[in-house]
Amino acid sequence: MRAVENALRRHAETDRPLVRVLDGRGGVAAAHGYREITRAARALADGIGAGAGRIGVLCGNTPEFVVADLALLALRATEVPVPLAFSREQAAGLLEEADVCLVDAQGAARLAEWGPVLPEGCRVVEVSLAALAGGTAPYAVPDGDEDWICKIIHTSGTTSRPKGVRIRAHGVGALIDSLHGAMPAEAFTGYLSFVPFSLLIEQVTGLYLVLLDGGCLTLLPPGTPLVGTSGGAVEAALPQLAAARPTALVATPALANALLDAARRASDAGLDVAPALFGTERAPLICCGGAPVHPETLRALDAFGIAVYEGYGLSENSSVVSWNTPGARRVGTVGRPLPHVRVRLDEEGELLVSSSSLFDGYTREDPSSCAVVDGWLHTGDLARVDEDGYLTITGRRKNVIITSAGRNVAPEWVEAQYARLPFVRAVAVVGNDLPALHGLFVIDPAADRTEAERALAAFGAEHLSEVERVETVHLMGADDEAYRRLFTVTGRPMRKAVVEHLLTHRSR
Repeated sequence: MRAVENALRRHAETDRPLVRVLDGRGGVAAAHGYREITRAARALADGIGAGAGRIGVLCGNTPEFVVADLALLALRATEVPVPLAFSREQAAGLLEEADVCLVDAQGAARLAEWGPVLPEGCRVVEVSLAALAGGTAPYAVPDGDEDWICKIIHTSGTTSRPKGVRIRAHGVGALIDSLHGAMPAEAFTGYLSFVPFSLLIEQVTGLYLVLLDGGCLTLLPPGTPLVGTSGGAVEAALPQLAAARPTALVATPALANALLDAARRASDAGLDVAPALFGTERAPLICCGGAPVHPETLRALDAFGIAVYEGYGLSENSSVVSWNTPGARRVGTVGRPLPHVRVRLDEEGELLVSSSSLFDGYTREDPSSCAVVDGWLHTGDLARVDEDGYLTITGRRKNVIITSAGRNVAPEWVEAQYARLPFVRAVAVVGNDLPALHGLFVIDPAADRTEAERALAAFGAEHLSEVERVETVHLMGADDEAYRRLFTVTGRPMRKAVVEHLLTHRSR
């Protein structure tokens, strides 16, 4: 993290904007400079005091999250970001050893909804940029370069209580240095945040890479749902692109698919696509991960001048393992490993990762935990590595479906095919020990369900083999509250929860 801290030393007392908040009408509701944010972080750190070990952060994508993150960096504390979309039980599991819990207005409201989730003696500190704006002491970080557990990041397990991934400061620092060197110079001077800051990748790209480039982070208008927190969030977020005029953003596969639909509409209307969508002559750097985007979708976006760069990562490596970049891109792959990362395959095709950014273990173990053996992280992902280093993820070892007919199906590949349909927002395919595949399709609320079923059947018959084709269709509207329980923020299905849902809901 030394590079980030050095950047803060350079920029902390400048008046250049660090955080902007859009107003939802094409303008900016508020802008906060480096001096304002960093002095507020110093005031918050002084108020918390040294010695607080594990600190929960219950904030939305607000300036207050940035203040809290920088305050905890200065304190050398362990930050535990908690998704606001968590259930009460999930939040309690992540916060069970917290000494302090920092909340903004959204977090305070969520805490009240949950009721008692904090351990006895945990102090709640409200973070308000307005209240902290009077701070006059400059931001300061310790001079030493010691390592510590700087974050505990949630990851799903086999129970409703998420386990925490213990992230080392030196590990995330190595990741940031490597990723920053691989990306174009000054690409992150104008970043637009679409997904929750509780995700480590969004902290890395939306805050730390922005700081390294001396850039500005733009936030969606208050009340706008973040992508991944509801099925309809993509449509709500898309109009903000032109207002933000971003130089970079991290997209989910659902957002990539929606960008293609929007590009086609703009082109059909006779508009120049990039200015219509992004408010700029060229598309920003768009990075995507979490689940695969179909190569034909990427190629279609390319034709409109919109390149989407897929990558691969996991919290156990402090986020990114590999990424396509403007200088090294191969559609259908997740790029080459970052410079500080080595990869290899075991005899069964499982991807193993070795790097200086590996995690320091979990807060609790369960059968889904990844093991580190002789310095190599066993990811559980099946992969292929080309001779020139490009990495392709072909599935997840534990997710391979074995039908009652003994046929093996990789659900991720099947899901990527169906996601190409314009009305599909997310897909989960299951079928272990069943004669054929079942598919849960999250669809646009405006879509006609009968027409959707016909389109799904026709698409499967044309593009998929009999084994890969979904035979039993379950439909869910993108506005259904169950969405958050069944899919991660990046659109990846939580398969156990999906199976349980399909067993108890016979939705068609």
